[in-house]
Amino acid sequence: MRIGILGGTGPQGRGLGRRFAMAGHEVLLGSRDAARAQQAAAELAVAGDVTGVANADAAGAEVVVVAVPYEGHADLLASLADALEGKVVVDCVNPLGFDKQGPFPLDVPDGSAAQEAQRILPGSTVVAAFHHVSAVLLDDPEVTDIPGDVLVLGEDRDVVARVIDLVPAIPGARGVYAGRLRLAHTVESFTANLIAVNRRYKAHAGIAVTGLPDATAGTPA
Repeated sequence: MRIGILGGTGPQGRGLGRRFAMAGHEVLLGSRDAARAQQAAAELAVAGDVTGVANADAAGAEVVVVAVPYEGHADLLASLADALEGKVVVDCVNPLGFDKQGPFPLDVPDGSAAQEAQRILPGSTVVAAFHHVSAVLLDDPEVTDIPGDVLVLGEDRDVVARVIDLVPAIPGARGVYAGRLRLAHTVESFTANLIAVNRRYKAHAGIAVTGLPDATAGTPA
């Protein structure tokens, strides 16, 4: 599959790009600065087929992952709405703030970053996924097992299933259907809890849903 990553030079975008490339996908690593994207792509070339491009060019891929900081989320998507028409858009943005007490979820008028994306991109199919996988582990080629579950949320069952099929690009990970897009707020917000856990225990913990038969975990209800 040809996968574009908006914000592909950031920690999460770069890590996902590495794993998608290692799994055999063609990756367009996007950035506001095409030269910066090309440099990052050169560093990831050992992983597989990775090309550094401007975000607008990454938006031309079959599936487009949004991995930009939340403060630039709405403006970037609005600027690329035409290019993203008819595309599958996978939003993994976590709207978080930080103060002296640590991380906390931000209030998003649309309910979540994913719902904001769907409002801005009415001609695209937005799916929320990949919020809780450690960027550090994703971008470390020495790490060969990243166990845990990736919660995938969306309205279109077939598209959700396609995104779930991408999850095994992360070795040890499993895709789990976690509801409609209106539930994305709780998934995005829980990232603040994970950051607090990881800071306390000096870890890169993810999440795991127990009690699901492997054969049905990825099937939208």
